[in-house]
Amino acid sequence: MYKLEIIVRDEKVTEVIDVLERFGYAGVTMYPVEGRGRQKGLVEQFRGRKYEIPFLPKTKIEVLVRNEDCEKVMDRVMEVARTDTVGDGKIFVYPVIDVVRIRTGEKGECAL
Repeated sequence: MYKLEIIVRDEKVTEVIDVLERFGYAGVTMYPVEGRGRQKGLVEQFRGRKYEIPFLPKTKIEVLVRNEDCEKVMDRVMEVARTDTVGDGKIFVYPVIDVVRIRTGEKGECAL
């Protein structure tokens, strides 16, 4: 199993969740996050003054996927989340050794 941490623009969250559900992964955890990458924030001009926004709002979605689905899920998420502009986000991939469902004690993929 792999844990995917998917960081995307707020307006792309619904599309990413739809992709995960189509692959059978309805169980996700989401967080509102702020961050910056190479663009180092944003500089806006309002009424003749410059305002620097050092961190941009994003959403982090965490989901566990089976080994055989990982590449397909990542490819499809990239398709729907891409706007071809700076700040589209990232996907971090972590191996998961085990998972346990607290209520039943089920382990491994059965606990997903």
